[in-house]
Amino acid sequence: MTSDLKQPATACADTAWQDDVRAGVRHVRDLERLPLSPAERAAAQAAAASHKVRVPKPYLDLVDWNDPNDPIRAQVIPSPDELIATEGELGDPIGDHQFSPVPRLTHRHADRVLLFPTYQCAVYCRFCFRKESLTSIGRGYTREALEPALAYIAGHEEIREVILTGGDPLSLPDKALEEIRARIEAIAHVRLLRIHTRVPVALPSRITAGLVAALQGRLLVTVVTHFNHPREITPDTEEACRTMRQAGFVLLNQSVLLKGVNDRVEVLEELCRELMYRLGVKPYYLHHGDLAPGMAHRRTTIAEGQALVAELRARLSGICNPTYVIDLPDGGGKVPLAASHIESREGGTWRIRGQDGKVREYREVVG
Repeated sequence: MTSDLKQPATACADTAWQDDVRAGVRHVRDLERLPLSPAERAAAQAAAASHKVRVPKPYLDLVDWNDPNDPIRAQVIPSPDELIATEGELGDPIGDHQFSPVPRLTHRHADRVLLFPTYQCAVYCRFCFRKESLTSIGRGYTREALEPALAYIAGHEEIREVILTGGDPLSLPDKALEEIRARIEAIAHVRLLRIHTRVPVALPSRITAGLVAALQGRLLVTVVTHFNHPREITPDTEEACRTMRQAGFVLLNQSVLLKGVNDRVEVLEELCRELMYRLGVKPYYLHHGDLAPGMAHRRTTIAEGQALVAELRARLSGICNPTYVIDLPDGGGKVPLAASHIESREGGTWRIRGQDGKVREYREVVG
C-alpha cells in the first residue's frame, strides 16, 4: 500500500522540471512580462532576434530586478550591447566546424570527441561561444541524426572519451539519454562518458532519479557543470549535485570569466570555495571569454584574468582552484594562461617566485 502511494509523487518529481521550463521565458514575446523599461525591452527584443532567449523559472527567480547590473540578469537577459559587432570576433570562435568530419561530431583531440545530440538548451546564455550555431541550426535529437557520428566513433579505436555537449544534452528526455548512453557504451573502446551541461545550475529540478538511471551503465560518467556566480548555488542546486554525486558521477565545473559578473576576486573566491565544499564540485576551468560575436562588453583582458587567478591561488586550497585557460581559435585547444612563477634559469639552477612574492633559488638534484 505504501509503495502504491509513493508512485504518483515520484512521477510528479520526474516531470516538475517541465513545469519550470513552461513557467519561465521561452520566447522573445515572454520578455513582455518581465520588469524591463520600454527602452530595455525594445533593445532586448532586438538582441534576442540574433540569439535565442530561454530562461527556466528557477534561474529567472534568482534575478534581482531592482539591480540593472545584476550578475544573473547579465547572463541571460538580452542586452543592446550584443548588437555591437567588434572587429576580430568570430562566428566559430574555437574551430568546431573545421574539425567536424561528420555531422554532429567534432574530433579535435585524438582520444576524445564532442557529440552533439541536440542543438537546443534549457537556458540560452548570452555569452555562448556557439550562439550562432544554436540560433541558426535549432535541431533537436533524433536517432537518425546521430548515426553517422556513432559510426565514426565505432570506427576510430583511439577514441576513449565521448563528450555530450550541444546544446545541452540534459535538456533531453530520459528515454533519449538512455538510448544515447546505450549506443555509446556498446562501443567497446569507449571508456568514459562526459556531459557538459548548464542544467544543474539553471534547471536543477531536471536532475531526477530517472535521469540518473538513464546515464548509469558500463561507462564512467563525468558531469561538467557551469556555475559562474555564487548566487547560482542554492538549496535546489545543492540537492541536484548531491543526487549526481551519490550516483557515482564525477562532478567538475567550468566557469567563464565575465566582466561585470564574476571579475572580482571576492566573487570567484566564494564561488570556488562553495563549489568544492558545499556542492562537492571540483572547480576545473576558468575560461577566458571566447571571441563570440557581440560579447566585447563581457570580456576582460588576459592580464586582468591572470591577476585574478594569482590572487585566488593565494586565498584558496589547491583543490578549490580552477585552471585559467583560453580556448584558442582555429582549433588550437585549451591552453593555460596563468602567469609563470619562473623568473630565470641557468643550467640546473632556477629562480622561482613563491606565493609570498619572494624569489628563491632552486637547484635541481638528480641521479
